[in-house]
Amino acid sequence: MATAFAYGDGPRASAREVDLVDELVEQVRERLADARNRLPSGTPDVTAVVADVVAGHARSWTGPVHVADELDRLTAQVVDIVTGFGPLQRLLDDPEVEELWINEPGRVFVARRGRSELTTVVLRPGQVANLVERMLRTSGRRVDLSAPFVDAVLPDGSRLHVVIPDVTRRHWAVNIRKFVVPANHLGDLIDLGTLTAHSARFLDAAVVAGLNILVSGGTQAGKTTLLNCLLNAVPPTERVVTCEEVFELQLALPDWVAMQTRQVSLEGSGEIPLRRLIKEALRMRPDRVVVGEVRQEESLDLLIALNSGLPGMCSIHANGAREAITKLCTLPLLAGPNVSWHFVTPTVATAIDVVVHTENGPDGRRQVREIVSIPGRVEMSGSGAGSIEIADVFRTTDGQLRRADGFPPHPERFAAKGIDLPALLDGRDN
Repeated sequence: MATAFAYGDGPRASAREVDLVDELVEQVRERLADARNRLPSGTPDVTAVVADVVAGHARSWTGPVHVADELDRLTAQVVDIVTGFGPLQRLLDDPEVEELWINEPGRVFVARRGRSELTTVVLRPGQVANLVERMLRTSGRRVDLSAPFVDAVLPDGSRLHVVIPDVTRRHWAVNIRKFVVPANHLGDLIDLGTLTAHSARFLDAAVVAGLNILVSGGTQAGKTTLLNCLLNAVPPTERVVTCEEVFELQLALPDWVAMQTRQVSLEGSGEIPLRRLIKEALRMRPDRVVVGEVRQEESLDLLIALNSGLPGMCSIHANGAREAITKLCTLPLLAGPNVSWHFVTPTVATAIDVVVHTENGPDGRRQVREIVSIPGRVEMSGSGAGSIEIADVFRTTDGQLRRADGFPPHPERFAAKGIDLPALLDGRDN
């Protein structure tokens, strides 16, 4: 009977089968290296070379063999290793897989429609490190004992995060968040059920009017996708500068500059943190400054930028819109002891105009749960902390995002853009 080749795909993969695939991969790489030296273009057809090598090996098989099935399976495995990321490639190619993570070589998980599942993929000891090295090759970033964490972007736009021992107990922990963008515009979010048509029209108008928007939500709640859709509503005449830890935003704007952070070098120099990017962005004549996500003291630099009259957006991890505002009042305090509530709270109240909160429901569907406005009023307490007034513009009732009784700040900005705000909020603009 034919051998059921299952390299890296569960317990069926025997040591003999693994050795066979490794041997074929080595032959293919030798053929490719020779072809690149001989061809003027230096671009041999990898699939054709693999098929030829596998076919040559198949001629040595004896006994009853299902040649077509085995050749196809073996060829696909070798192609994945030579051109992709080996046993992980079929998961990365699966359009239903949103995220992939490795806890240990024998435990590879994926998320589909917001729910996790254990796959049958089993990697060999040391194979995880080899795969990560290949993934980082084009990013210019590294992971080692001196830098045990790394964030990077794969060639297809997927985001890679790696943590290695001894920060982890024993095995390398790898997360790959695939670049799956089911929506590029607010209209796409209506089709997906993330937004209602009424709330989408309001958000579109808020972007055009130049309001400062904060997108909040938990992990995998769709913050980046929502932020991306909001940014694509920016008028094409404006210049947008984005600052991110790693590139994730994809804008369809004619005047857009994207910047990302940089790790410290082996010599201990060259690091470019998010705070530096925000400061540099202000020197680039932006019409809007966008920070992909604020996590710590860079929030202070963002608030200062937004409080100078420059429109902008950012995202933040939070359980709700009100919690997002509270967190944004806390993070700037990490910048140093000279930063106090007396400065931060009123600055947040005047710098942020609208908060859009999105959640990942039990069925895996992402939905905007509330849209609130910040009128700019603060009630200060005796301790120096303050309570920022918040008004619901849209909130979820009976599972549906509906118009509430709140109003956004700066109605004059809507009027300046020719937007009838009362008609928009009442739904009479449609």
